[in-house]
Amino acid sequence: MADYYGVLGISRDASQEDIKKAYRKNALKHHPDRNPGDAEAERKFKQISEAYEVLSDENKRRIYDQYGADALKAGASGASGGGPGFSSMEEALRTFMGAFGSGGAGGESIFDSIFGFESDGGDSNARQGASKKMTMDLSFEEAVKGIEKEIAITNLVTCSKCHGLGAASEKGIKTCSRCQGRGQIHQSRGFFSMTTTCPQCGGQGQTITDPCTECQGQGQVKQKQKVDVKIPPGVDTGMRLRMSGHGDAGVGGGPPGDLYISINVKPHEVFQRQGDDVRIDLPISFSEAALGCKKELPSPHGHTCRIQIVEGSQSGKVMRVRGEGIPNVHGQGKGDLLIHLIVETPVSLSDKQKDLLRSFAELEKEHNSPRKRGFLDKVKAFFA
Repeated sequence: MADYYGVLGISRDASQEDIKKAYRKNALKHHPDRNPGDAEAERKFKQISEAYEVLSDENKRRIYDQYGADALKAGASGASGGGPGFSSMEEALRTFMGAFGSGGAGGESIFDSIFGFESDGGDSNARQGASKKMTMDLSFEEAVKGIEKEIAITNLVTCSKCHGLGAASEKGIKTCSRCQGRGQIHQSRGFFSMTTTCPQCGGQGQTITDPCTECQGQGQVKQKQKVDVKIPPGVDTGMRLRMSGHGDAGVGGGPPGDLYISINVKPHEVFQRQGDDVRIDLPISFSEAALGCKKELPSPHGHTCRIQIVEGSQSGKVMRVRGEGIPNVHGQGKGDLLIHLIVETPVSLSDKQKDLLRSFAELEKEHNSPRKRGFLDKVKAFFA
């Protein structure tokens, strides 16, 4: 009798995960569908499947470690199900399907992706209803403060006449003639067997001979519904709200789907959002920047903010008013109001204004324009 650990190429203290990985690797290598007509590959496939059948079962593995394979064959020490030794390829393939039948991402089995076959994930007819998506437009103010809105959607709901049965009465439902009520059909490709959803009844195991006149046998009808949606303060474009259970009704007792609402916030004429902060561009005159002044500005929250612009303020300077930004949608405080100063050069001057500016220019000194002086110094150094 071959050493089961040696057959799989693992140590005697291998974990269950190591055992499964080793079996999958060897089983794929020697699978009959990959080695058609190769008797040696078939022999090895049955042998490694036999080894996995024992070592993947903790009770059988313990007996094998203590007494050997003969004890399993004889059913000694309470070993359930008899001993190993696959006499047919069908037994080995059942072990293979058991090892590969689950674990894939998104419900897809590993053996689906390897052999390109489809397998049924279960025999339950219950299915979750379809989820819905929609976009909701909000004004800037609505996004800042939050709002509750009523929306209208059209969903599939359980038919009130037949209560989701799909038939006029229970007598109008017959067992599917193709799958005999199992909802699945079995197919074979050489040594390989697989189970797929019955195409005639869609996995329901039954067909409707006397459909409900209200839903035409679907068990569901379209219905317009109104839903109250509570938009929290601080939402922004690109965020998505999930309304649990507001999608289509489930089938066969399954749960309803969900409603996903994508948020789109319309741009504002004055405010610009930067995360939880709000930017506002404030134009000021040359004289206001030079002499300093006080200004009152609107806040995103509807009241006014008073700020002091100090004399000599430059264009591009940013002033910050803390806590006057947008509430964090997760409740982590508020952002700030960022005021960007833009010093405007006067235009459309009168003759008197031009004369005054010329007089001012004659009085200007280098220390009145430190940036200008610094720039000229750098230019001189460059050419020198």
